[in-house]
Amino acid sequence: MREPRRPAPFFGLDDQLPVLLAVLLGFQHALSMVAGIVTPPMILGGAGGANLPVAVQQYLVSTSLIVCGILSAIQITRFHIWGTPYVPGANCPGEVGTTFAIIPVAEGALDQMYANGQVRSRYANYDYFLPNLNLGAILGTGCVCALLEIALSFVPPRVLRRIFPPLVTGPAVMLVGVKLIASGFKNWAGGSGPCALMPEKGFFSLCPNTGAPHPLPWGSAQFIGLGFSVFITIIICERFGSPIMQSTSVAIGLLVGCVIAAATGYFSKMNIDLAPAVSFIWVHTFKLSIYGPLVLPTLAVYVILVCEVIGDVTATCDVSKLDVDGKMFDSRIQGGLLADGINGFLASLATMTPMSTYAQNNAWITPLPDHPGVIALTRCANRGAGYGCCFFLILMGIFSKFAASLVAIPPSVLGGMTTFLFCSVAVSGMRIASTMPFTRRSKRFFIQFPPFIPLSLFPRSVHTR
Repeated sequence: MREPRRPAPFFGLDDQLPVLLAVLLGFQHALSMVAGIVTPPMILGGAGGANLPVAVQQYLVSTSLIVCGILSAIQITRFHIWGTPYVPGANCPGEVGTTFAIIPVAEGALDQMYANGQVRSRYANYDYFLPNLNLGAILGTGCVCALLEIALSFVPPRVLRRIFPPLVTGPAVMLVGVKLIASGFKNWAGGSGPCALMPEKGFFSLCPNTGAPHPLPWGSAQFIGLGFSVFITIIICERFGSPIMQSTSVAIGLLVGCVIAAATGYFSKMNIDLAPAVSFIWVHTFKLSIYGPLVLPTLAVYVILVCEVIGDVTATCDVSKLDVDGKMFDSRIQGGLLADGINGFLASLATMTPMSTYAQNNAWITPLPDHPGVIALTRCANRGAGYGCCFFLILMGIFSKFAASLVAIPPSVLGGMTTFLFCSVAVSGMRIASTMPFTRRSKRFFIQFPPFIPLSLFPRSVHTR
């Protein structure tokens, strides 16, 4: 008789892990995070955001990778602040990435700046226009608002869970996703910038602009097809792929879309050739300032990040076979919150928008209970694999040709990927809300919440008395 197969060994947090295996598993972690890390700077720096020069967009993508690699090491490592009893860091393999929650807030602030005449219109006469770098106002405001998360890290986790129950955080996350889906659809149809306004003439009369390799009117069938190739590839990998393919489905879908776009003449390598060989933090800088109308929305973003950290650290501890209750667990939560707040502050100083503890390593971005994350898939919760991930993220960011290749991706290909990501964010919010039983009190909340949340999204028992 054939002997039963022995399961692969599980590498705990402090177990000895071979260096080569740590490098390979770290690369797997990095692949699962890349798409989520580079999407926010690409959207905010692109034509639909601050409309920055291509060189600055490439810098933002490189910096996002580098900063996430450095700040992930802070979250993974547990250390005492000298002269104090405080211990930042969750001391578990949870990586850090650029948050999606800041995108709708930042886009709204940019639109308000242009509408109020604080800076000249980014779409003036539909000519290519390099605006004043208003990213400094977003970064400066985020730097100050990060102090809220640092302050909340000293509140006991049990109290925080009572203040921000799933009934509150779930709809908030869902609304962020719903807002972002509109941006994804616009890119899918050709671009979310001035070409989406469909002017009759000018530089943006075709998408993404008349200087692109294969410009077409906004909403053309070719753009829809390119985005669909990415979207359907991700779905196929999620539904029929191996566990490795499921964990890297977004990267695979993006690669397939880029190959099709290059083969059909939509991909230009001009900006890739012009990009420098290497990049690092502060190659481009932005004058920091505080934009008053942006303060309250950014504080709300950091409240959402607090809830994300609690959930992600809990999930990471669970799949890492660490305690999910007790004094040590509470210490990990508080350390994770403190490190996340410090990371948000440091990220703004490093010219990057707020950071969040990512869930890709413990449960992939699709909120499926039976979908294994990288830790469960590889049976490795070792800190060494986390440091390997940090190394590869920093390496990808330093070699700026990689960032230039991402910025050169046609908007329709990017739109197919981001639409999937943003739909997952919205569904995650709905799933968070569903973890709380619908009592009389929760029913009253949803009845009073419209028109922000359609009651049709919830079971009939929720909105009937």
